[in-house]
Amino acid sequence: MKSLILLLATAALLPALELISLPGQSPIINFRFVFRCGSLNDPKGKEGAAALTAALLARGGSRATPYSGIIEKFYPMAASVDDQTDQEMLTISGVTHLDNLEAYYATLRDMLLDPGWRPEDLKRLRDDQLTSLRVALRQQNDEELGKEVLYNLLLGTAHPNGTVSALEKLTLADLQAFYRQHLTQANLTIALAGNYPAGFADRVKKDFSRLPAGRPSAVKRPALRPLTQTRVTIVKKQTRAVAYSLGFPIAVNRAHPDFPALLLANTWFGPHRSSNGNLYQRMREIRGLNYGDYSYLEYFPRGMFQFEPDPNLARRQQIFQLWIRPVEPPTAHFALRLALHELDRLVEKGLTESDFEETRAFLARNVNLLLKTKANELGYRIDSRFYGIGEYPAYIRSAIAKLTVDDVNRAIKRHLRKDRLEIVAVAEDAEALQKALLSDAPSPMTYNSPKLADIIEEDKLVSTRKLGLTPAQVRIVPVDRFFE
Repeated sequence: MKSLILLLATAALLPALELISLPGQSPIINFRFVFRCGSLNDPKGKEGAAALTAALLARGGSRATPYSGIIEKFYPMAASVDDQTDQEMLTISGVTHLDNLEAYYATLRDMLLDPGWRPEDLKRLRDDQLTSLRVALRQQNDEELGKEVLYNLLLGTAHPNGTVSALEKLTLADLQAFYRQHLTQANLTIALAGNYPAGFADRVKKDFSRLPAGRPSAVKRPALRPLTQTRVTIVKKQTRAVAYSLGFPIAVNRAHPDFPALLLANTWFGPHRSSNGNLYQRMREIRGLNYGDYSYLEYFPRGMFQFEPDPNLARRQQIFQLWIRPVEPPTAHFALRLALHELDRLVEKGLTESDFEETRAFLARNVNLLLKTKANELGYRIDSRFYGIGEYPAYIRSAIAKLTVDDVNRAIKRHLRKDRLEIVAVAEDAEALQKALLSDAPSPMTYNSPKLADIIEEDKLVSTRKLGLTPAQVRIVPVDRFFE
């Protein structure tokens, strides 16, 4: 009897799955299943298990229906299921029309609760994941490559999709073990939006209570690699331009009280795909050096395809990074010097009162764009629960309304820096770039059109900026060494 009482008491203390319900008038029904686990939970030597498990759930069949049958069911519905795996979150999302809700949900439920675990699905999806690393990342996308190498060097973590050697050895048994251990009620948040019928949300919650109760998966912050001086890694690969990703870890995420101040500072300095950012203005608009010059407080993959970040990429450990690309090789040395010059000015001088007021007014309006779809609104609500903050737009608007320019500049001084940087360059002639960086020789700029006198004078200063690097600080690594 005592054992039974103890068992019941223990069960009562275990976290149950969460449900977020956003009923509305839209006939488009959005589903979001977010498990608080991810690539940081991949067993050692089995990197990629979380991502491949998610892929098998969303792009494999159920026990009752092979994937070809799933496609046949979903195609006339114009319905879909997608997956996303990051370090601390594994997300399965879906969307359908109200007219097809029952048929769609019955299939989706079986895919997630009773997967097929077919060898042919494993082979197909593993091949997709290997191609994403070998071809899409290492050969076709210098932006993502530089970014992922930067995270790898700073945090010692693999790409969320894993490594080539680990993926090649993963078995269905490995993925089933990950599924049983981590895809539990204790890790799950379900979010629904749309004009679904009364009682439907409760039915979904009851259905997914068939998952094991489990315990919250333990996720530790990545162990930061010591960064006592600036380090440069030049990734050698065939490419026409040079791409830079550079930065350092910060102790700030959305749960930190200084996050709103740093977000405001970053919105002035280098917001993604915005021509208003200071970095963009100084490097592209005035000098025409390249296409994009942005900075980030949070992980933002797939940036070349979108203007706003995806939700459910929440991480306890973030980095501050600059993204500079593509740069023509003859101007690569100057471009790096100019990026560091602008970072230096941000840290030393901060924002002016007028910069602060204009940016605050812009940010208060622009933050609403992050929730322009119901899928995003669901995702951001889940992220806010992860961080323990209020609903994101209201939280940001309320916080920045109370800030002063001095608050922002103090946060910049407290968390950002101009030295001890990890710099990743993706380049074909890696040896020439290495030689230029080590020589510290002047890198004068020339233009096809006249520039203002103050820009010419600033260029003279930037072109002779000393990086002070030693041979031990600048290394060349072939691209196929990463994520192998």
